[in-house]
Amino acid sequence: MITDKMENKQRLVALGAGESGVGAAILAKEKGYNVFVSDMGEIKPRYAALLEQYGIPYESGKHSAELILNADEVVKSPGIPDTAPMVKALIEQGTPIISEIEFAARYTDAKMICITGSNGKTTTTSLIYDMLRRAGLDVGLAGNIGNSLALQVAQQDHAYYVIELSSFQLDNMYDFRADIAILLNITPDHLDRYNFEFQNYINAKMRITRNQRSEDAFIYWSGDPVIDREINKLRPTATLYPFGEQQEKNVAYVSDGKMVVAARQPLELPAEQLSLKGKHNQYNSMAAAITAQLLNINNDVILESLTTFAGVEHRLQYVATVRGVRWINDSKATNVNSCWYALEAMTTPTVLILGGKDKGNDYSEIDQLVLDKCHTLVFMGLHNEKLIEHFSALGYKPAAIEEQYSDDSKRYIDTNTLADAVRACYNAARNGDTVLLSPCCASFDLFKSYEDRGEQFMAAVRNL
Repeated sequence: MITDKMENKQRLVALGAGESGVGAAILAKEKGYNVFVSDMGEIKPRYAALLEQYGIPYESGKHSAELILNADEVVKSPGIPDTAPMVKALIEQGTPIISEIEFAARYTDAKMICITGSNGKTTTTSLIYDMLRRAGLDVGLAGNIGNSLALQVAQQDHAYYVIELSSFQLDNMYDFRADIAILLNITPDHLDRYNFEFQNYINAKMRITRNQRSEDAFIYWSGDPVIDREINKLRPTATLYPFGEQQEKNVAYVSDGKMVVAARQPLELPAEQLSLKGKHNQYNSMAAAITAQLLNINNDVILESLTTFAGVEHRLQYVATVRGVRWINDSKATNVNSCWYALEAMTTPTVLILGGKDKGNDYSEIDQLVLDKCHTLVFMGLHNEKLIEHFSALGYKPAAIEEQYSDDSKRYIDTNTLADAVRACYNAARNGDTVLLSPCCASFDLFKSYEDRGEQFMAAVRNL
């Protein structure tokens, strides 16, 4: 915790005026800091209104060196890379740069339940939050979803926080300690932010165990070879709670069609009764149930949540059935491994929409599933050359948007707009098929965010 001696004397600058930056600025102002907020882009009206409400000075459309480089400490938005000129200048002069989560944690004694991984973070975070709320605990939802941790600490602190953490947030966390840390998986993602070195990304993810003590818990998927290797290398201090497919060495597993969780009083549930379908969601459910048991939540509450939880938006979200074809929105699949899990859950012939801003993707991970399940690929992006080259080598041939096909030959359709992509899928899909938007890529070439991409996709489908 920051001492009173440090308060009212420090200058704190928040770089980025989004959810995390504005939340950190408000908490800093409440704690007596000299605060300034700077954003290179346009600040959304609701965030500008909050800054004005709290009397916090800010600028937009620029970073003024004379107002930033005199900071004692900087809270950086996770979306700003270390290669940004102002960040490089701060690093060069030795100014401490931290995340909003790191800053907020100084001012709360709440239990921190933290979730990271390349895939499944939002679903698992939301499921744990659902379990804690059903149990009647005073809990906040923070990180990549919910309100910023700092804003909640400033306005209405909770006894527990369930926090979804990206690698970018973990990069700037140093003294923070998770009471319960959950690592779902590690597969290549965001390599463009990590000098295209997978190990750099791995190192960021493993920071979730930083500062943990023996009384803390580290929950992880034992079947991930990367995590297994890193655990053997780093030897985390926390008590380990692995989950996986086999009973041996795991506190949660699936056996004979039943999910078993035994971190405390054993819980058993037929896997088919889980409200979230697919093997990946069995893992997410196990991680959530272990967490709830460690917090002494009754198994009846855990079972109720596991069997009724509705899931999260833009993750394998059913949209509509049109002309006998199911349309699924998986816009949150912004990396290849996430698309793998979506394809693994498909049980019908599939038309798959791929494309967007490539982050150094290796599409070979989904080759076999694509060949087994997808007769048509629709590429939706401004630059589809890499997709065309890769999947052409698998035997997919170019086809036209407006043509309809009745055979099972492999084809791809190149589009540059959402309207064309949806039209191509409508023509290519047959009765009993599924159209799956699971892009493997970030959304920023055509859309504001993956949420924007998913919402526009759903609207277009419903207008068919």
